[in-house]
Amino acid sequence: MSKKQKRGRKIAPAPMTGDVGVVELIDNYFTAYNGARLREICHLLTQKIFQRGVTVGVSLSGAMTPAGFGISILAPLIRHGFIDFIISTGANLYHDLHYGLGYELFSNTIYVDDVELRKEGTIRIYDIVFDYEVLLETDAFIRKVLQAEPFQKRMGTAEFHHLLGKCVREVEIQLGAKHSCLLATAYDCGVPVYTSSPGDSSIGMNVAALSLEGSKLILDPSLDVSETTAIAYGARDSGIDGVEGKSAAIMIGGGSPKNFLLQTQPQIHEVLGLEERGHDYFLQVTDARPDTGGLSGATPAEAVSWGKIDPDELPNAIVCYTDSTIALPIIAAYTINKCAPRPLKRLYDRREQLLATLQGDYLAQKAKADK
Repeated sequence: MSKKQKRGRKIAPAPMTGDVGVVELIDNYFTAYNGARLREICHLLTQKIFQRGVTVGVSLSGAMTPAGFGISILAPLIRHGFIDFIISTGANLYHDLHYGLGYELFSNTIYVDDVELRKEGTIRIYDIVFDYEVLLETDAFIRKVLQAEPFQKRMGTAEFHHLLGKCVREVEIQLGAKHSCLLATAYDCGVPVYTSSPGDSSIGMNVAALSLEGSKLILDPSLDVSETTAIAYGARDSGIDGVEGKSAAIMIGGGSPKNFLLQTQPQIHEVLGLEERGHDYFLQVTDARPDTGGLSGATPAEAVSWGKIDPDELPNAIVCYTDSTIALPIIAAYTINKCAPRPLKRLYDRREQLLATLQGDYLAQKAKADK
């Protein structure tokens, strides 16, 4: 590497003008520290990840959908073909339903009396407030639709959220909604949506309540592990888009969804005994520190030791330490401006095919090892 290459990119400051667009802002003014990491994420997304042949998985944690990001940010990214599958906290999907059902949430202030809010029947998520009735009405909707015949069986959370997304999409049409929520958009676009801890949300609480009434609905996490692994395994199939396949892991926050997305690679090589490689791209926006030992702050280099990340691809691994509510709108605005939409992969419709391929290769490998 030459001395010039070691020096990197020259900082050439220019005075800010009144007509700076989002692309110019990020390219020319995000010059160092986490601003530069955010710029690097935007460049990696537009130049390598949001291209043909790359299967993009997104993990979602933190209260993103109460802030409206399901409709304003994630749904447009899905419709542009930039997100192929999602692993989310159940809470994000539950609060996403409020918007799909036409309920109102409000931006407020953090300087409130929570005891008074409780007396008034008002719920607070930091500076977001809404009526307690929103929870009750959303719960009532969930319990009503889950009693329908299609839900009376064992299933993975992708099928569960697909059916739920179909129901909320029908409500949006009845209401004449201009924009669709995350689950309804994922249903329309064939994007599978998984929850790593299906019992850890109000959706799971309502599933549990119905089980006390005799509901036959059982959410099976093993199906989710196998399906997400099959997607990651199939990502490198060069026949998917006619080009060499690659796998990208984009993590908004950390927590259980991050691990569920990354564990697909150890499942492939450590448990199933198939290829050992790791994801080709690792992008994370987080406010978690790495030195506390938690998964939320675990670095790409640490992930290499687990086989979650391809060690040859560490230059394609970037972490930006900032608030997701700052980074996500910037990333979306930049990439939608810079990238042409990709054809939808509709992985939901291909789950059985991908799973059959994974199972066939695993059983063949196991039979060979047992000889």
